[in-house]
Amino acid sequence: MAVEADTQQEERVAGRVWTVRLDPYGRPSAGAVRLSCSRPACADQHFPDGAAAGRKAAIGHVNMHLARIREDGGPRGEAWCACRAADCAWHTPDPAAGPRGGARPTAGSARCGGPVVLTVYADRAGRLWRVAEMCARCAAATPDCRVLDTAPPPARTSPAAVDQAAERPAAVGEGVTAVFSDHGPSTATGASSAPATTPASVPRARATSAGGTSRRAKRWGKIAQRIVPHDLEPDVLRVELIELGDAFRAYQQRTEPDLGLLAELHERKARAFRLWADVSSDGSLLHEAHRAENAAQTTREMYTNRTGLPVGDTANDDGPVVERLLTRQQAVHARTVLDYAAAHAPHPEAEVRLAVLMLTLRAARAGTGNVTGQDLTGWLQGDAERVLQQLVDADWLRLPGTVAGVMASRSEDPVAVTVPALLPEQPRPFTFGKTTRARISGWAQKAVGDRKIRKKKLGATTRLLALYTAAHTRPDGRLGRAEDGGLLLDQAAAFCALPPGQVAEHADLLVAADWLAEADTAGDRLHGQLTERVLPLGGLL
Repeated sequence: MAVEADTQQEERVAGRVWTVRLDPYGRPSAGAVRLSCSRPACADQHFPDGAAAGRKAAIGHVNMHLARIREDGGPRGEAWCACRAADCAWHTPDPAAGPRGGARPTAGSARCGGPVVLTVYADRAGRLWRVAEMCARCAAATPDCRVLDTAPPPARTSPAAVDQAAERPAAVGEGVTAVFSDHGPSTATGASSAPATTPASVPRARATSAGGTSRRAKRWGKIAQRIVPHDLEPDVLRVELIELGDAFRAYQQRTEPDLGLLAELHERKARAFRLWADVSSDGSLLHEAHRAENAAQTTREMYTNRTGLPVGDTANDDGPVVERLLTRQQAVHARTVLDYAAAHAPHPEAEVRLAVLMLTLRAARAGTGNVTGQDLTGWLQGDAERVLQQLVDADWLRLPGTVAGVMASRSEDPVAVTVPALLPEQPRPFTFGKTTRARISGWAQKAVGDRKIRKKKLGATTRLLALYTAAHTRPDGRLGRAEDGGLLLDQAAAFCALPPGQVAEHADLLVAADWLAEADTAGDRLHGQLTERVLPLGGLL
């Protein structure tokens, strides 16, 4: 048996390697490069124009070799792994083995396996390209390596079975049963119903899928630029990795994204790669599992931000997806700004509180922000100049000029105003960044400047109530948290600077302006729901 195995190994041919490289040529200051190929028939080429021209020619040269390989039938299934022949020096060093530059893996310690694949490698410096026939396992372990084609497995025939079939041909009408891989035994037409006495002499027919691919081909697959070895154990892990690779490729062909499905795929990938790392002791697979976990978390957050529901919640599946202006975390920051404005307004009037809120959002990051007269009149109508003067007199706001100058400014020449309490040397009341500041400011501007609220000419108190209700809604648009069932009247009234008994009057104004679909102040709470048109402004409690 040992002699026979050695004979079979000697019959296998070495994997082919084509190496194309760029090297400096001539004087270093000239910038010329030389293109050389490891194939003896390929002559060196010189490029005085520099590395860019050399790289373009090198890529063309590699593509020329690839075209010839395909014409010759592609990679050979009987070839030895070329990486193994190089003592597996192309592999990535094991991260657990220590810093880079450690000892290369020896041929005895390498574990080649899987089908023979045709790969192309390009170093990141753009100086070396390598085309090679190697095993799938080495290809997966080599960085910056792409698999272009896979060789069919070498044919395995049993000499004893062949001789037996030649000596004993099946007679016409004899009970011969063909066994298919996806069906039970089927009796040939006119044959006896009894099973064949020598089924080993009849080759099994391979069932094909709708795409014409044999089930044998699904013994291996590809996921995340890695080859799944055909002999990977346990078998359930191999099947899961192959199915995941197919599922990711199918998702990329979708015309519309499905973030819930994508999050589930990333979670499955994280679990599968963790198990793969355990059974293969490959640290890079564990790193890929961490990346998949982070991708799943990010995708879940994106799904929640778009729909207001956690992944897997089907409560809103029948309705349209609402594109929210604020994410759930940005809505938390928005409520923080609302509380700050209510606590730090220098006067209790609703007009002053609204101006403080909008100016705070403009200056939240650096203590300064741009404002125009159009902004102020849009927020406060005819009270804008009076309120601005009150803020200046209370030293809550500082202007580079006069109040009249600010009121006369336009969008092409805004005025930079300063809020001393928000300057960088003061304690920071907010922790959000510039992107979140801009999103919250835009959200507040859309709420205060809503076209139907402007058309009804609603005052600052009603606009504050509109902001407060938008900031305290559930994903379905209902006010307050589910366990509370509405907003406390005294808290809503305190924010809007009016007595609790008058909240109902302003809530009815919002119903008339198509801001609230309904409003009820029975008991000590304000119950209601945002209309569908303003659902994107909902703050996602």
